[in-house]
Amino acid sequence: MSSIIIKNVHVVNEGSTKLCDIWIENSLIKQVAPPNSLMVDGARMIDGTGKHLIPGMIDDQVHFREPGLTHKATIYSEAKAAVAGGITSFMEMPNTVPNTLTQELLEEKYMRAAETSLANYSFFMGAGNDNLQEVLKTDKSNVCGVKVFMGSSTGNMLVDNKETLNALFSECELLIATHCEDEATVRANLSKYTAEYGENIPIHLHPVIRSVEACYKSSSMAVELATKHNTKLHILHISTARETELFSTQPLSEKRITAEACIHHMWFTQEDYATKGNFIKWNPAVKSAEDRTAIIHAVNEGRIDVIATDHAPHTLEEKKQLYSKAPSGGPLVQHALPALIDMVKKGDFTLEQIVQKTAHNVADLFQIHQRGYIREGYYADLVLIDLNETSLVTQENILYQCKWSPFEGHQFSSRIDLTMVNGIVVYENGNFNESSKGMRLLFNR
Repeated sequence: MSSIIIKNVHVVNEGSTKLCDIWIENSLIKQVAPPNSLMVDGARMIDGTGKHLIPGMIDDQVHFREPGLTHKATIYSEAKAAVAGGITSFMEMPNTVPNTLTQELLEEKYMRAAETSLANYSFFMGAGNDNLQEVLKTDKSNVCGVKVFMGSSTGNMLVDNKETLNALFSECELLIATHCEDEATVRANLSKYTAEYGENIPIHLHPVIRSVEACYKSSSMAVELATKHNTKLHILHISTARETELFSTQPLSEKRITAEACIHHMWFTQEDYATKGNFIKWNPAVKSAEDRTAIIHAVNEGRIDVIATDHAPHTLEEKKQLYSKAPSGGPLVQHALPALIDMVKKGDFTLEQIVQKTAHNVADLFQIHQRGYIREGYYADLVLIDLNETSLVTQENILYQCKWSPFEGHQFSSRIDLTMVNGIVVYENGNFNESSKGMRLLFNR
């Protein structure tokens, strides 16, 4: 139906929670009204009594593996898992095969998403060592940004040459998103432990190899470059207490340098390697309990502006290999929002903060057109949550193509009942409506 009313629901939006009716028509939010006040002929009525309605999460960092790595995941499979997890829009990274280093390859990804993605989408242009002129052709009105791997990549996607970085930071007008780990430091650490253990390095040494020092050295260099050139810089997946000191608590609207935290760095600690092993092997590494606490504090304090997933699936077979062969990354989009709600109930955040960091701030930081808020005239990207029901993660209900999750066996303290993308109910009580696809995100730049 093109007209839907969600009645008597707790709307979490712009720093408060209020009982409201929401009228959605032709993909947009038409009216936000007092509870039980809206009646529209022919509209589908959804009873929101006792439930919470939030803007859909906008995930600014995912790896959906298409093209070239589709044995791990596809845009279709992971976007489907995302909407079941309350993520209505995503921004995907360029380290696919081939790497997204030309405008033609970038557009091919957009065309594929238009055919298969249930969620709204954007794709980062990739920066390499020798494609600056190609990067500068990127249309800032319909591409989210430029991704730079200042570590933890290979071949032409590893950009750690100071001259190349200076040129990029000085000439690029688009937001630059960076993965920051100092490659020389990581390689030296890895060489040391390979000499001692061979390929079977104990997993608990992962945060020693991909160390605090490696992260801080690279992040501080990125901040230095951005400050020098007044670049719009967004540093992804902060994993250390020390890095949080690089960022300001000033309002987001006044910042040129921003930061992101990811679910896994706020949930797991290095103690979990004993039971989770390679299944929580990420780059940057999950580190100490003190680092986790500092990241949560920085989110609350406003030093970290955005919460995302860094969803990066690999097959079970790949993850079960020895440390040196097992790839880093894991699937998270289906379970990120439930994990955050568990953190709310634990007292780490409020629901209003979660909405701020996963929707409002992402929309504002990237200047996304008409999304990220529950406002009249905005696209109806909405998630209906029951905070009084639980949801157990089992292999049977995992939707990722890789069919595993680091949360398997965990019972979340909430349940996502419904997800709406552009006014269409695409997920409801375990069922999917695949009759329409998501839209390309546009940007007010």
